[in-house]
Amino acid sequence: MELTATLLRTVFMYLFVFLILRLMGKREIGKLSVFDMVISIMIAEIAVISIEDTSRSLWVTVGPIVVLMLIQLAISRLTLKNRQIRLWFDGEPSVLIRGGKLNWREMRRQRYNLDDLLTQLRENRMVRIADVELAVLESNGKLSVLPKEGDSQEPKREKTESSSPNFRFELLPIPLIMDGAVQDDGLEKIGKNRFWLRKELRRYGVRSFDQVFYCSLDHKGKLYVDRKK
Repeated sequence: MELTATLLRTVFMYLFVFLILRLMGKREIGKLSVFDMVISIMIAEIAVISIEDTSRSLWVTVGPIVVLMLIQLAISRLTLKNRQIRLWFDGEPSVLIRGGKLNWREMRRQRYNLDDLLTQLRENRMVRIADVELAVLESNGKLSVLPKEGDSQEPKREKTESSSPNFRFELLPIPLIMDGAVQDDGLEKIGKNRFWLRKELRRYGVRSFDQVFYCSLDHKGKLYVDRKK
C-alpha cells in the first residue's frame, strides 16, 4: 500500500512540477540565473520530501511550490520593467577579452580562471586569444565570443630559429605563463627553457615574468602576450 502511494505521488509530482515550470516560462529552461537556480532547487527539494513522506498531505507540498512560482512570476514581471532590479537579480555581463587583450582584473573579480576561459573559447571554436575581438561572460555563465575580422596584430620582429620552434603537439596554443607563473611543462613540450622565454618577452617590452598575466605559443610559432595593467 505504501509503495502504491509513493508511486502515485511520484507521478503526481512529476506532472505538477512539469506544469509549474511551464507556467514559469521558457526562460527558466533556456537559461538559469542565480535566482532561477535557487527557485528550481527549492522546488525539487520540496517535491522530493512529499514523495518520501507519504504521511504528509500533498497540500503541504503543493502550497509552497505554488508560492515559489508566484514569487518567480512577480519578480520576472518586475525585471521586465526595471533594469536595475534585473541587474540585481540576474547580474551584469562582464567583458573578459577586448581587442585580443585579457581583462584580468574582471576575471579575478568574477573568480573566473584561465582554464575556464580557454575551455569556453575552444567550445566557441577559438584557439587563440589574439583572434578574439570581444568575449563577454553572460549573466547565465555562458561565454559569448566575437572573433576578429582580420589577423591579429603583433609586434614586428625578425624571424629567427629560436622564435619558430618545431612542434610535436596538437594545434592548440601551449600556455607558457599563467597569472605571472611560468608553466615549465609547456616549455618542455616545445623544447625551450626560461632563458629563451625571457629573451622572447623582451621583444614585447616585458622585463620579468610576473608582469605577464597570460602568455602562449601556437603551432605557427607565434607568441601571444597579455601584460598585467
